[in-house]
Amino acid sequence: MSPKVAVLKPLSSAIAIGSGGPFGAEGPIIMTGGAIGSLIAQHFHLTGGERKALLVAGAVAGMTAVFGTPVAAVLLAVELLLFELRPRSLLPAAVACAVAGFTRPLLIGSGALFPMQTLPLGTTGLLSCVCAGLVAGAMSWGLSSALYKVEDLFGKLPVHWMWWPALGGLAVGVGGYFEPRALGVGYDVIGDLLHNQLAISVVVGLILVKAVIWVIALGSGTSGGVLAPLLMMGAAAGAVLGPLMPGGEPAVWPLIFMAATLGGMMRAPIMATVFAFELTHDANVLLPLLMASAVAYGFTVVLMRRSILTEKIARRGYHIYREYGIDPLERHFAEEVMTREVQTIDANMRVADALSVHFGPTQKHRAFPVINNHALVGMLDREALLKGREINASSIIQDLFGANVPIVALPGETCRTIANRLAVHGLERLPVVSDIATRNLVGVISRSDLVKPSLAHFNEEERRELFRRTPVHGLRKRFMTADRRADEDRSDSA
Repeated sequence: MSPKVAVLKPLSSAIAIGSGGPFGAEGPIIMTGGAIGSLIAQHFHLTGGERKALLVAGAVAGMTAVFGTPVAAVLLAVELLLFELRPRSLLPAAVACAVAGFTRPLLIGSGALFPMQTLPLGTTGLLSCVCAGLVAGAMSWGLSSALYKVEDLFGKLPVHWMWWPALGGLAVGVGGYFEPRALGVGYDVIGDLLHNQLAISVVVGLILVKAVIWVIALGSGTSGGVLAPLLMMGAAAGAVLGPLMPGGEPAVWPLIFMAATLGGMMRAPIMATVFAFELTHDANVLLPLLMASAVAYGFTVVLMRRSILTEKIARRGYHIYREYGIDPLERHFAEEVMTREVQTIDANMRVADALSVHFGPTQKHRAFPVINNHALVGMLDREALLKGREINASSIIQDLFGANVPIVALPGETCRTIANRLAVHGLERLPVVSDIATRNLVGVISRSDLVKPSLAHFNEEERRELFRRTPVHGLRKRFMTADRRADEDRSDSA
C-alpha cells in the first residue's frame, strides 16, 4: 500500500462522513491502520505473507481503537482477512489489538461502547433465534445484492467516474431531508435502538432510508465504512420485530439481529458473536448471539458466493477463499508417499555404459539416483548424461556431478515443504535420504507422488459411506427404481 492511502483515505472519509455520509468511521481507520502496518513492513526484509500479516495487524488495531473489541478484531483477522491461524499472523494481530485496547481508554474512554444487561432467554427463545438468523441472513443477501447492482449501474452511466460520488451525495441529501437520523456515523442512534428508545414508526423509516442512501452512496464509490451502517440496520430490524419474538424480553432482539446481520454479511459468525458481546458486556446473550449468527451465516453461504467485503476484491480478478482448512500436503510426510523400491546407478559406472544400460529402449524411469558407497551423489537424467558423453564418453558418472551438493528430501518433511522445493528449483523428483550427513538413500518422491494426499483428502471429504443399515434406509430403498437400487447396492458393497 502506498503512503498516499494513509493520508487521503481518512481525509476523504472525514469529508464524506462529516457532511452526513451514512458510513461508519471504522472503515477509514481500519484502512489507515492497514496502511501504517504495510508502510512499516516495507522498511524491513520481509516476505509477502509477513507484510500481509502486519497490514492486517494495523487494520484490526484500528477496529479495536474504534469499538473497544480486541478479541473480535483478532477473530476478524482470522475469519475474514487472513484465512489462516498461524503464529506468523496471529501474534502480530493479537499484540496490535492488545496495545490498541490498553491505550484506547487514554484517548476515548473505557468500558463497553453500548453497555446493557438483559435477562437470559428461555427455551422458546431457540426458535426465535433461528427466525432472527433467517431474517438477518435474508437482509444481508438483499443489501449485498443491491449494493453491487447499484455499483454496476453507476459503471454504465455516461459520465466520468469522478462524478459518481456527487450523485451519491445527492441521494444522501434527499434521504437525510426525510430522515436526518440516517445521516452520519450514527453510533448514538445505535445506542437508542439497542435500548428501545425510538418509536416503531421512526425505526421503520430509519431502516428504509438508511438502507437506500447507504447502498447508493457506497455503490457510487464514496469512501466510508460498512460496520456502523450494518449495526444500525440490524438493530433497527430487531427493534421492529422484537415485540413479535417469544422467549425473551424485547430489549434483547436489537442486539441479536445486529450480530446476526453482521455475521451473515461478513461471513464471520464467531467474530460477530464476540463483537456484540464486547460492545455490551452482556454475557446472558452469548448463546442467542451464537445461534442467530450461525443461522444467518449458513443462509448467506447458500445464497451468496462471497461476503460483501470480498466481492469487490473478487471483481478485480483475485480469487477469494470461502473457507479455510489444513492443506492436505501439510498432513502427510515424505515417507508416507515416496517410492521405496528405487533403481540406482553406480557412480563409478562409465557414462557410455550407463547410457546403454539405463537409458536404452528398456528405460523405466526418467531419472535415477546415483550412489557411491551407499551415499547419494545426485539425480541423473538423459539430458545430463548426453552432455557428459559429448565431453568424454569414457569418463565415469561421478565426474558429471563434481563437488555439487545434491538437493534432497528427508522422510520427516511434509509434502508441502517438498512441493515448494520442487517448484523453487524447477525439479520433478527428489531423492529421499535418511539424514543429511550420510545421505543414505531410502526412496524417491516425485510430483505424481504429491497427488496422493489430495486423493486421500478427496475420499475423506467427498466419498459417502454407509456402515449400518437402519429401517429408514430399507424403507427408502423399497421405493427406489431398480437401477438406482442396484447402483446403491454396488456402492455399499464397495
